Amino acid sequence: MNRTRTNDRFARTGNGSTDSGRGGSRFGSSARSRSGGPSRSGGYGRGPAAVQGEFALPRTITPALPAAERFADLDMPGALLAALGSQGVTVPFPIQAATLPNSLAGRDVLGRGRTGSGKTLAFGLALLARTAGQRAEARQPLGLILVPTRELAQQVTDALAPYARSVRLRLATVVGGMPISRQTSALRGGAEVVVATPGRLKDLIDRGECRLNQVSITVLDEADQMADMGFMPQVTALLDQVRPEGQRMLFSATLDRNVDLLVRRYLSDPVVHSVDPSAGAVTTMEHHVLHVHGADKHTATTQIAARDGRVIMFLDTKHGVDGLTEHLLNSGVRAAALHGGKSQPQRTRTLAQFKSGHVNVLVATNVAARGIHVDNLDLVVNVDPPTDHKDYLHRGGRTARAGESGSVVTLVTPNQRHALTRLMAAAGIVPQTTRVRAGEEALHRITGAQAPSGIPVVITAPVVERPKKRGATSRGRRRPVSAARRAPVRQSTAGAAV
Repeated sequence: MNRTRTNDRFARTGNGSTDSGRGGSRFGSSARSRSGGPSRSGGYGRGPAAVQGEFALPRTITPALPAAERFADLDMPGALLAALGSQGVTVPFPIQAATLPNSLAGRDVLGRGRTGSGKTLAFGLALLARTAGQRAEARQPLGLILVPTRELAQQVTDALAPYARSVRLRLATVVGGMPISRQTSALRGGAEVVVATPGRLKDLIDRGECRLNQVSITVLDEADQMADMGFMPQVTALLDQVRPEGQRMLFSATLDRNVDLLVRRYLSDPVVHSVDPSAGAVTTMEHHVLHVHGADKHTATTQIAARDGRVIMFLDTKHGVDGLTEHLLNSGVRAAALHGGKSQPQRTRTLAQFKSGHVNVLVATNVAARGIHVDNLDLVVNVDPPTDHKDYLHRGGRTARAGESGSVVTLVTPNQRHALTRLMAAAGIVPQTTRVRAGEEALHRITGAQAPSGIPVVITAPVVERPKKRGATSRGRRRPVSAARRAPVRQSTAGAAV
């Protein structure tokens, strides 16, 4: 039954291509209705007034179940609890403790929390527990997780893989930039849970390789980012194809009006859990605004990049990212570029090199770095200040995750100061402001900046030793298990903040 849900030396051009649609970098640079049907919102009331730029949270009609103190207190399969224990995950993070008792009972969920708050297990454990024991037919998954980027899709898959294996559920990752034939094969073989980006999933559906009519649990992760990236029409078209009476879970760092559309149309009497999404609310995160002169900015940036330890540096444009990366390599800094102009294998290799420490500096655009999680990353630098407070929050969310400490540093030239002041106010942040010059003690104290070696470096791909060919008898061997199914998940110190 269809239930109703009530001036820089790196600059070469003035208009470099962008990932985010904004202006050039200083370093170079409506949703479809549901067939006329009724809204799923059920007419629930609205909560208190929203913070700047956000809608008021919906008011839940049905009381939520009490929060869980331990994973062992939750109604989950024993094999799943054992897998959590083997991963060192015993105490849930707040968003997990609050939502899991309800999502395990089948309730719709609206969760607001910054990246690194533990959202992946909050929705993933419920989906796996409620799907355990079922078997998907070819091309007909039972659970769907929609995410905005390829990197986040792989991260979610890697995080959930050991738990899915424990309850014998098959995961398939469906993203653009990778061979579609492999993804088609995975769907044909039967996958209970699909982790997908909207564009590639729609493509596979249009080819007849996937149907969503058996999907009873749907998750939207980083919903605000999907809206900002223009995926809203695709997302709503996909949601209209899943089972209308199924469970929906929506997680987002911010709740703007685009996300409100999804909440009103697709969630029914949701359990709402909201933590302060502003980076300013994270007590382990420091915010620094460093006032620099334009003529000094490139030297200061290079010295920060040459610090001991890893750092992510954000710029607005692909051209700017490539220009800075080339400069850093020529200066003796092990840097790599990450942006939408890179192929998916290049992006995957770059992220692996950064996580392993083979590369110390990741130079990235906003879009390419969304959803990236790297353990023990303690510095994020906005070489180009963001123009939107949500971008600031998402950039800053790469550090100070899961109780770890970290700093977000923004380099500001005199003509950018007023705009950044307004942005910080919108983000709810009161930063520490310091005037710095390259080579001075203040810059070193805040960022660890030091002079680079000046000896150019070349980053090469690691050599992968191929297995020796065997004789004809090898033709009957079992095919290797995919990396997503066999790779263990690298847990954070708390184990649960994925």
